[in-house]
Amino acid sequence: MLHPGLASHPQHELALRQTTGFGGTFSFRLTGGREDAFRFLNAVRLFTLAGSLGGVESLIEHPRTMTHLSIPPEVLDEMGIGEDVIRISVGVEDVDDLIADLAQGLDA
Repeated sequence: MLHPGLASHPQHELALRQTTGFGGTFSFRLTGGREDAFRFLNAVRLFTLAGSLGGVESLIEHPRTMTHLSIPPEVLDEMGIGEDVIRISVGVEDVDDLIADLAQGLDA
């Protein structure tokens, strides 16, 4: 998982100095590239596919083909935004329902 709230994140110390808490937006990588990423995005049911990650509902996106589409592929590669990256903004739904939805999406 890619989130500055995790000690393993390369900018964790910076985030600790600049924030008083961590939000519910994070990214993670799937194995298998774009095809598996799209299969996962099509399988989740509670998360809404959206280019914006601001709202009370849980949202999900594929940055490479959505919010970062205008950035050249070589720059995206340098930034670590590959075909395998999924970004999520957690909303107000029941956490157990969201976890179950992500699990069934991963099973797809």
